[in-house]
Amino acid sequence: MHPLVELAVRAINTFVKDGKRIEPPPLLSEEMKEKAGVFVSIHGGGGLKGCIGTMVPTKTNVAEEIIANAVAAATQDPRFPPIKAAELEGLEVSVDVLGKAEKVKDVSELDAKIYGVIVVSGGKKGLLLPDLEGMHTPEQQIEMCRKKAWIDKSEPVELFRFKVKRYH
Repeated sequence: MHPLVELAVRAINTFVKDGKRIEPPPLLSEEMKEKAGVFVSIHGGGGLKGCIGTMVPTKTNVAEEIIANAVAAATQDPRFPPIKAAELEGLEVSVDVLGKAEKVKDVSELDAKIYGVIVVSGGKKGLLLPDLEGMHTPEQQIEMCRKKAWIDKSEPVELFRFKVKRYH
């Protein structure tokens, strides 16, 4: 298991079992020292059980970002009930470290396998990670982003793309 995923799993397990947040390791790897947006996704029982993240860095480093988002994905994703201690054994956790977002002119510059998408209209923003099950086209990604951000199909949007480093 990759060290970033190990950190997320330890954060989830400790919080769910003991109600405590862990501290980052005393010696951070180079990738843990970086500043970046991070998403933590939790799967189990044949489906998604939580996914929370940050589009841009909100903490001092990736390690702190992972800990905060892992706990939030396990306990605060409004789409799912909080994960219980009895469920911890069968979970699969992945960590996506987001690259910088770049504005694109139109959908032709997107690829659902390679790029995540951010759709912006006024103060509303929707984000979707790349290479997700059921999302095969950029158009599907954009439609899902619009739904997530409550952006109507008639509203004009700006499109941004980003790459991720995904760790399992």
